[in-house]
Amino acid sequence: MAKRKKEDALETRERILDAAIEVFDHRGVSRPSLTEIAELAGVTRGAVYGHFQNKADLFSALADRIQLPDESLCQAPQHSCDPLGELRKRWQFLYREVMTNEQWRRIFAIILLRCEWVPENGEINQRCAQGHAEGTQRLRNLIENAVSVGQLPADLDIQVAVPVLHAGIIGLLQEWLMNPDAFNIADVGARHVEAMLEMLQSSLHLRKQAEQAQSVLSES
Repeated sequence: MAKRKKEDALETRERILDAAIEVFDHRGVSRPSLTEIAELAGVTRGAVYGHFQNKADLFSALADRIQLPDESLCQAPQHSCDPLGELRKRWQFLYREVMTNEQWRRIFAIILLRCEWVPENGEINQRCAQGHAEGTQRLRNLIENAVSVGQLPADLDIQVAVPVLHAGIIGLLQEWLMNPDAFNIADVGARHVEAMLEMLQSSLHLRKQAEQAQSVLSES
């Protein structure tokens, strides 16, 4: 009996999360109420609160189904003998998965396109900001590791390279989510990854001496 109750509770929880995907994908995150989600899931509002403290807790559980973009991009070991290979593998996996997995596509769309940065989304925005900060730090660790093992130039300006790289990756994902029929993100993404890594290896504008030169020009 206890096992059955646990299974029923898990089934109800998943049904609520499925309903949240539908509601958030169509109406955004800030406007819908938990009552709307409960009605679509076929449960009471109390049942929703039995599984989730509030909308922010529900959003966090929804994000955990896939992990936030920044959290899923850079989970390779910090000290790998092939850090760029790890980055390449994980980015390409993300692009392939979001193209073939409908649930991933919809949740990423909710996170990147439907999650309004308004005061009432405070806790939800904090969750996104935390994932962004942690992902950026993991990306920085991997880029630093790539420099230390000789995969990237020793004079790479990591302070500049990390946000440029990060913005490029998330930007391509957002571009595709806005119009999934425009291009094949798995194919374009594979080439995009190579182009971004090539940029890190060869762009003179991402070298420390470029920053020094810019400082001289600014002072003159």
